[in-house]
Amino acid sequence: MTSSPSGPGFGVYLHWPFCLAKCPYCDFNSHVRQGGVDQARYVEAYRREIAHMAAIAPGRTVSSIFFGGGTPSLMAPETVGALLDAVAGAWTVAPDAEISLEANPTSVDAGRFAGYRAAGINRVSLGVQAMNDADLKRLGRMHSVAEAMAAVEIAARSFERFSFDLIYARPGQQPGDWQAELDGAIDRAAEHLSLYQLTIEPDTMYERLVAAGKLVPMPDDDARVLFDITRETCERRGLPAYEISNHARPGAECRHNLVYWRYGDYAGIGPGAHGRLVDGGGVRRALSTERNPEKWFAAVDRQGHGLVDDQPLAPDEQGDELLLMGLRLAEGIDLDRLAALRGRPVDARRLAGLAEGGMIERTGARIRVTRAGFPLLDAVVAELAT
Repeated sequence: MTSSPSGPGFGVYLHWPFCLAKCPYCDFNSHVRQGGVDQARYVEAYRREIAHMAAIAPGRTVSSIFFGGGTPSLMAPETVGALLDAVAGAWTVAPDAEISLEANPTSVDAGRFAGYRAAGINRVSLGVQAMNDADLKRLGRMHSVAEAMAAVEIAARSFERFSFDLIYARPGQQPGDWQAELDGAIDRAAEHLSLYQLTIEPDTMYERLVAAGKLVPMPDDDARVLFDITRETCERRGLPAYEISNHARPGAECRHNLVYWRYGDYAGIGPGAHGRLVDGGGVRRALSTERNPEKWFAAVDRQGHGLVDDQPLAPDEQGDELLLMGLRLAEGIDLDRLAALRGRPVDARRLAGLAEGGMIERTGARIRVTRAGFPLLDAVVAELAT
């Protein structure tokens, strides 16, 4: 792993909420603005919100920065550079910090990637999503497989570290087709793949299509077959799962996401961003910002930040979040840390019952979910949170 489980680090997440089009499966905070975006004006707003978050959690050393969206690769390299300068002005950025940017293949070109590299980006994550053109169209993606693979090649030439995403359990997808697609992806992936099972999220076009009988989700049993293929193939090919949906060669895990899953601190900047910060008084706070970009901008202009929620987390809430995030990881969680956060240990009978059922394994003070337990992760978390 890239850092000790006891030291998750401090991350900064910058949300760029704009996209060229809204994908029908997507429930992320993303917005289409046909008239374009005044990036220079938004940079000033981001600077002010970064300064506000630094006032809440001063003196931290940033171990990772992540540009997510939306489509961050719609930003000019100069915008990216300006935001990285703002982060460096607010906190200390570690010399070896991982600095990632999500990119869509439609917005990729060699000149822009070179600009991102010059601005300070050292890792990119590409939203490929499928490796056949018919499914790309059904997913609402605006690129072809050929364009996506060209983007992967550009990323490989431009950055030492890159990853790309695929969605599986798509309607009608057959095990043999997914096996071939996955093998092809691993052939092209240097170190990391994010492989997500398609879910029908509320308030998406896919949800409306399902309700109208125009889209039939894959049955759970069939999706489980593809989940098993994913796990077994990636492990055999040298990219084992270090998190339920993320696979990497040892040492190539996404450090920023590990901050989340190890329940570390992170500042969320931009419209619809979330954060978890321990303030100067030692209180762990849950923060979230206004989702609408224009309303967020107006709030920052008025008060220096776009926060709509800033609440201290009770001990039980912290324990529940550690369970929810940490049990997604192959390394699991430390029971002593969990007990310290929520002020009480896990019920030994519940631990024993889950272990006897083959859902968890225990080594000393650490527990981890087994391969048999991962498909039932929500139930495992609920049992331990009681």
